[in-house]
Amino acid sequence: MTIKSLLPGVLLAGVVTAIAFTLTYLGIGKSLGISALTFAILIGMLVGNTVYPKIAEISQTGVNFSKGILLRTGIILYGFRITFQQIDSVGMNAIATDAVMLLSTFLIACWLGMKWLKIDRETTLLCATGASICGAAAVMAAEPVVKAQSHKVSVAIATVVIFGTIAMFTYPIFHTWLNQFISEYQFGIYIGSTVHEVAQVYAAGQNINSQIADSAVITKMIRVMMLAPFLLGLSYFLSRESSSDTQTRKINIPWFAVWFIIVAVINSFPIVSEIITHWLVELDTILLMMAMSALGLTTHIDAIKKAGAKPLILGLIVFFWLSIGGFLINLISQLLFK
Repeated sequence: MTIKSLLPGVLLAGVVTAIAFTLTYLGIGKSLGISALTFAILIGMLVGNTVYPKIAEISQTGVNFSKGILLRTGIILYGFRITFQQIDSVGMNAIATDAVMLLSTFLIACWLGMKWLKIDRETTLLCATGASICGAAAVMAAEPVVKAQSHKVSVAIATVVIFGTIAMFTYPIFHTWLNQFISEYQFGIYIGSTVHEVAQVYAAGQNINSQIADSAVITKMIRVMMLAPFLLGLSYFLSRESSSDTQTRKINIPWFAVWFIIVAVINSFPIVSEIITHWLVELDTILLMMAMSALGLTTHIDAIKKAGAKPLILGLIVFFWLSIGGFLINLISQLLFK
């Protein structure tokens, strides 16, 4: 792997990222809660199914680098978005609710996907991870652990984007029906513990009021912090599965998840200046967008079509669990942590 071999693919991912960033900067899609990462994969898929096949031979090395090394670097730098002080600001209520929702959503999605809908394991695990933690970013972070093909990653991202967007519009309606049963603060925790993407959480909260938006976003970021230990646990579980009756796979530790935790710890102390942290977060956004662009470039529409409607059915059922089951769990949490 040389700079010469990397350059065409990295530049291509960079161009797609620049277009996606421009659309986001112009506010296109903001009302729909479409994030820069979503734009990146959509534009990447458009280019990937038109222009990219003609230049794949010279671009493939750089594109693979973008969705591999750049992705892992982006996940590590994501830790600069988080501090442990955020946990303290919302207390055990949000932590416990997040933990219960993460574990229950993941297990329910896995059971439904693999046992009932008979979806392949990789797609099911990615859909379950995206719904239970933080949407597209979680799916991308889980991809190296699950070792899934690009089109399966895209299918999983599609489910979290679609149903996360639906949640963004429906939760403000839920608020008008349910505010007599639940406090404003707890409703924010409800949004943060059940809606898929960070951008969707923020939009749903702001569509009601700023108080709900604040508790929703902090609760969501605690969910994001759970990504690293979750990936370590998932890696351990997959590694412990027998590849045959007598042979066990080697345990693969996703070191980028470990570094994610280390960076979050560093960011919790006044070690790195605010200006440097700001630019590291900006760099992180670019790296994650380039990874999403590269994923889109290598995703074939035909492969997504072959996945059929089952992943969407899974996403719909999980959405009902998140919105209805999640509300009941938040009601219980409100009673327990008064």
